[in-house]
Amino acid sequence: MAAETGLRLVQKLSQQLVMTPQLRMAIKILQLARVELENLVSEELSQNPVLEEDLGTSVSDDVPTVDGAVKTAADEWKPAEADGVEVREANSLGEIDWKDYLENYGNDFHGGGVGAARDYDEERRPSIENTLSKPVSLADHLMWQLRLSSMTEREQMIGAVIINNLDGDGYVCVPLAELAFMAAADIDETEAVLKKIQEFDPPGVAARTIPECLLIQLRQLGLGESLAARLVERHLEDLEARRFDKLARSLKVSVEEIVQAARAISALEPKPGRDYGEGEIRYVTPDVFVHKVGNEFVVTLNDDGMPRLRVSQFYRRMLGNDGSGEARGYIEDKMRAAAWLIKSIHQRQRTLQLVTESIVRFQRAFLEKGVAYLRPLVLKQVADDIGMHESTVSRATANKYVHTPQGIFELKYFFTSSLKCKDGEDVSAESVKKRIRELIASEDRRKPYSDQYIAELLSKESIAIARRTVAKYRELMGILPSSKRKQVY
Repeated sequence: MAAETGLRLVQKLSQQLVMTPQLRMAIKILQLARVELENLVSEELSQNPVLEEDLGTSVSDDVPTVDGAVKTAADEWKPAEADGVEVREANSLGEIDWKDYLENYGNDFHGGGVGAARDYDEERRPSIENTLSKPVSLADHLMWQLRLSSMTEREQMIGAVIINNLDGDGYVCVPLAELAFMAAADIDETEAVLKKIQEFDPPGVAARTIPECLLIQLRQLGLGESLAARLVERHLEDLEARRFDKLARSLKVSVEEIVQAARAISALEPKPGRDYGEGEIRYVTPDVFVHKVGNEFVVTLNDDGMPRLRVSQFYRRMLGNDGSGEARGYIEDKMRAAAWLIKSIHQRQRTLQLVTESIVRFQRAFLEKGVAYLRPLVLKQVADDIGMHESTVSRATANKYVHTPQGIFELKYFFTSSLKCKDGEDVSAESVKKRIRELIASEDRRKPYSDQYIAELLSKESIAIARRTVAKYRELMGILPSSKRKQVY
């Protein structure tokens, strides 16, 4: 008999995580750095009229605070849940008192009249440290010199093309023929202008190679025909490898003369544009403070500069008046957004507090004695300790800094891999790096320690580590190999 075919309706029960816009915002806020969070709050304050900053002035009992949950005598305004916000009408508040509103808020507008001038507070003027300023870039610095130079208008046009094709280190990053094509000039004319720009400040700028950069600086120092110039021009590779004996035999000079020339070259700047970097300077502000009080370490969140948020009482009153459905819907949407923002920030701070407290429990020895006592730690250990998922801990520690008795560290710093000791105990990779730095700092500069010898010294301290691991850690710390650390004199 042929099998029956047809359509069937089957029910299936399954769990699925739905990423709502509110959940996305909560995750985003959790992993934001402090400065980014301050910018987000400032942007929300400017875009959401329902959201306002609590300046600590006298407020009636029915104004929500930053904790996101407020109980009032007449009614209750609750924060956003996963399925929305419950907003009750406040008919008992009556009509809006516009006279009271203008007296309290009118001076915030530009041209507020006599009242604004009378209420102006000199102490609220922003400090000079908060004044925006633009750092001078390398291109701006060179263009300023170009305009002050005695070059013709055509030469300045070619010079502008050259300046705009320098990389961040101050080197010409395109071939000379291409520069000439972009400037609609011949190669000889372009090279002549390039030579003039190479005399600009900073010394060595607009070079095409490192040797050319160093030679330009030596010429400006009056050492264009010196032994140092000869070393840079023909023997830079041997000089980098510190083959002083070989160079002395090749150039028929003493080793002392080679050493003196090497010292002169080492004083030059191989990256002339580094002081004119385009990158913004980042100032680290700790998100958390860890202080020792008695025998215990106390974790305190840094709320300095973070505005306390609340929902505007003015717009809550507007909900109590009869108005159009469109206006009411707009205010309710803005209240949902404001409530969820307040709740997400509160949750971020709570998670950060729990994560830091857990790290303190694991790394107490580090807080008391220093990096040598840093324990190996992984995200799962902290996640299990506070009952959260590893991804939550990872987001909570991203771009966050903590001030401890040992200094300021990124929270990620406390999560390190482990190395096995001969006695079976684990030691953190950071403590091993610290020990490598100490050994290299104490070595004889004429006979620096090789990676293999450092591994043997660590082995005597019961730290089992391979030579290639020592080399890896040394490179991560920016320490040169022994052949380049050696000093003849």
